Amino acid sequence: MTFVPRERVRPLTVLLSVVSLVVVFAAAGGQVPRSAVPTAPQWVLESIPYVNVGISAAAIVTITVGWRAIRRGNVDRHRLAMVASFGLFASFLVLYLYRLVATGGPQPFPGPETVYQFVYLPVLAIHILLAIVCVPLVYYALLLAGAHSVTELRRTAHARVGRIAAALWLVSFSLGIVVFVLGHVIY
Repeated sequence: MTFVPRERVRPLTVLLSVVSLVVVFAAAGGQVPRSAVPTAPQWVLESIPYVNVGISAAAIVTITVGWRAIRRGNVDRHRLAMVASFGLFASFLVLYLYRLVATGGPQPFPGPETVYQFVYLPVLAIHILLAIVCVPLVYYALLLAGAHSVTELRRTAHARVGRIAAALWLVSFSLGIVVFVLGHVIY
């Protein structure tokens, strides 16, 4: 079943990627005022990182299930797992951006400066870089899947791009959990 016109896959990928990244960078850069989001009790804001680590772990599972399913030829299970992965990613991002805007920006790292410079910051940088790179790859793979039948999809870049996107996505989600552990559990 196709729901995206084939000739629109690349322009839609570019449009969705640009809009998504502009929203993320605007929120991270403090360009979205706190008044743009509804206020929430402090306990809600404090619980978002814990919810997001659960979402990240669930996404790691669904991406892995989707990857294994397609390697076994189970297209329906693959599709379901990857759409679930995208839904989890979108949920993570909405909660993360909401907390970022509602609290006025990124929170300082609570640990020692040496850990911040030599562990936390490099892990965070790689996590963010991979997340940014994943955005257009994931959109492209999903839009290709929406524009082609299963038979036609085999003649597109879907599998190649999907493998790269899934691998980077897995590493990014995993590093996000490491960032959480460093900033919320260890320190």
